Formats: sequence, structure tokens, C-alpha cells
Amino acid sequence: MEFVIITGLSGAGKSRAIDALEDIGFYCVDNMPPSLIPKFADLCYQSGGKVKRVAIVTDIRGGDFFIDLFNELDYMKSKNVRYKILFLDATDPVLVNRFKETRRRHPLGDVFNGSIEQAIKGERQILMPARERADYVIDTSLLTPQQLRQKLLGIFSKSTSEGMLIDSMSFGFKYGIPSEADLVFDVRCLPNPFYVEELKHKTGLDKEVRDYVMQSPKSEELLAKLTDLIDFLIPMYQEEGKSHLVIAVGCTGGKHRSVTFAENIYSYLSGKGYRTTVNHRDITK
Repeated sequence: MEFVIITGLSGAGKSRAIDALEDIGFYCVDNMPPSLIPKFADLCYQSGGKVKRVAIVTDIRGGDFFIDLFNELDYMKSKNVRYKILFLDATDPVLVNRFKETRRRHPLGDVFNGSIEQAIKGERQILMPARERADYVIDTSLLTPQQLRQKLLGIFSKSTSEGMLIDSMSFGFKYGIPSEADLVFDVRCLPNPFYVEELKHKTGLDKEVRDYVMQSPKSEELLAKLTDLIDFLIPMYQEEGKSHLVIAVGCTGGKHRSVTFAENIYSYLSGKGYRTTVNHRDITK
């Protein structure tokens, strides 16, 4: 059985995450007190196969009860109860804007005299141990709801027990480095299709752009060196028990060179039989 615990910052997209998982067959429960998680897990495991995929949300809305989360996780681990933790994050300015746009109160608003900024900082400090334990971390700062959904489907549409998932991601440095990235590669040193008029408004998903980027011998050499490094590193991450490896490739705007390389890395890893996904964070910007 897959048992996924979803937590993270208020306003980071946990409700959207639970909706996406429900659409692919997860039995979902929102705002569960941590003390009930082991009991609920026992019920699910004793269902005789009736419940195969479960996702629960537990977060700071539980107030003082939330502090018990880490003790309950340790207890579940001691009983060999298998679970995965999905942590949703976003930058402070993005979270502040989301609360202002929706006019929602932050769960810690009263503690910090109504200051959203201070409430977010306080929540982030409380949640830091959960983030450090997480199997999957997704920064939703620059993701549209549809992009978040696609990321979740990429992670959970197959069983999380089928080995480490490798996510090949493209991004634009002008929009910031993805906070969830484990490996970051910079390909801004390569020829830029942006300055070729007929390629400027295309992306690395178009053959003409890919051909332009890869026609340089330096591009082929760089790709070979990157895949060689990735081949060397993957077994080391696997030995450490990592569940989700994010390889991020960046160029200036995240539309041409980084997309080309992210797609090439994805194809390379897929060809070697790894469970992998590809996504392009900034391709529509």
C-alpha cells in the first residue's frame, strides 16, 4: 500500500495536491491530527487490500497537536510502517501575495499579531524538520496549478515503491534556481537560439531549436560529460536511500538551451531504464 503524508507551508498548494492525488485513485483525508496517523495507517493496512493508495494532509492547522508529528513518524518507523512524505514549499513573498489575494487568515496569524510575514517565518521554522525528512519537496512558487498537477502525476502516477524517481527539469536563471533541485547545471555557455530571429519564439521542444543547440561540438561534449557525471552520482544517491532526485538545467530564460538539455537527459535516463519524468518550469513565461 502507498501511504503518503502531505505537509508544508500554508498557501503552498496542499489542497491542490490532494485534489490531484484523489483524481488518480488515492483515498485522501485533509487536516488529520498527527496522533491519529498511526491508527489510521493501521486501519488502512488491515483493510485486506481494499485501500491501496492513501494520502493525508497534516499541517500547522493542527496547532499544538502538530508538534506530535515527529514522534508519531518515529513510532511508525519503529513499527516498520512504510510511508512517504511530500513537502510543499514556496518563497515568502509568494506566500504573502497568495494570502493577500485570497484574504485568508494565516493559521498562526493570532500568534504573531496578524503579521503574515512573521507567521510564515514562524511556520517555516516549525516545519523545517518535516522538510528535512521529506521524500519529495516541490517548490510551487513559479508553478501554475496545472504544472503542479503534472508534477504530482509524474511522481505518483506509478508506484512510489518502484525505485528512485529522477526528475529532469529545465528553468530560467532570471526566474530563480528551483529550491528543490539536487543537481543544478548551467548551460548558458552554449549558443543561444534567442538571438536567431526564426528560433526566438520557438522552444527546445521544437526540432529546429534542438538542432541549433546541439550542432555545436561543445554541446555534444557537455552533454556527454553531464550524463557521465549523472551515471556516477545516481548509484551514490540510491545507496543513501534517496527517493526523488531532481536534476535542474538552467539557461537565461528557460525556453531554449535548458529545455533541449533537460529533454536529452530525460531521454538518456529513460533509455537506461530509470523511472524518470521531465518538466519545463519556465517554458511558457
